[in-house]
Amino acid sequence: MTARLGFLGTGWIGRQRMEAMLATGAVEAVALCDPSPECADEAMKLAPAARRLSTFADMLELDLDGVVIATPSALHAAQSSEAFQAGKAVFCQKPLGRDAAEARAVVEAARVADRLLGVDLSYRHTEAMRHIARLVQSGALGDVFAVDLTFHNAYGPDKPWFYDPVQSGGGCVVDLGVHLVDLALWTLGFPDIGDVDARLMSGGAPLVPGRVEDYAIARFSAGAAEVRLACSWRLHAGRDAVIEAAFYGTQGGAALRNIGGSFYDFTAERFDGTRARRLIDPPDLWGGRAATAWAEQLARAPGFDPQAEQFVRSTEVLDRIYGR
Repeated sequence: MTARLGFLGTGWIGRQRMEAMLATGAVEAVALCDPSPECADEAMKLAPAARRLSTFADMLELDLDGVVIATPSALHAAQSSEAFQAGKAVFCQKPLGRDAAEARAVVEAARVADRLLGVDLSYRHTEAMRHIARLVQSGALGDVFAVDLTFHNAYGPDKPWFYDPVQSGGGCVVDLGVHLVDLALWTLGFPDIGDVDARLMSGGAPLVPGRVEDYAIARFSAGAAEVRLACSWRLHAGRDAVIEAAFYGTQGGAALRNIGGSFYDFTAERFDGTRARRLIDPPDLWGGRAATAWAEQLARAPGFDPQAEQFVRSTEVLDRIYGR
């Protein structure tokens, strides 16, 4: 079937995901809704036959197979749950919830509605990370005992709600760290999590109530592996971004790394002692793959997928980093 979709939130990332989904031919854009007339205008160029609606409630009254949610973080859980209660499948921007309780409630709503849930954890879908995951999961690296995760964004978000902990659920950890934690757990097969220790800072000082962190370091055990995480906004990193996910095993290592500060271009390398072998180079048009995978699965099998439980597992680690 061709799935009928509504798009809630059509800013830059919402339009990017809309364009990627429509390109699959598996879906059609039936409706869109955004409080910004400019954003809605741009989205209409991608889907001129779509209905332009003023409220999410109007969208949920339509005969839709699913909705794509790209709104501020504080709205994700409630809007996703409302969509499931209306019998629609959901693809949501990360984070699914500001904490594990919100994420868990959404997954349960998806289960009750028997509808597909997807979250835009897009770094899983880079070719570089796919190569590394195959090495880890095949045992080619031996027993993985250490994982180093880094995501420094030299700019930081430009919207005020990101800096309000009530609206955002946190700072750079929930914005950037969520991708890295998901990558580590997904690659390792979502093992049990042991001790978690973290240090959160804002403006170079320890984090205080009412603010969000712009620098964080954390350590946790994931099965037999020790995981180290560092992420930040506006760090003086000498480039736009530093992004890395490195896995070290008893028989070798492998790492995803960005090139020249890019947010989009990645390599994958395998390490044997002092030798490094390049596995993949850009270009790789990976940004919309999480969205297209959900769209294609929706067209085939719109029911609940138990793998949605993974979204809760990652959020539980974030909660422990935040000490909540």
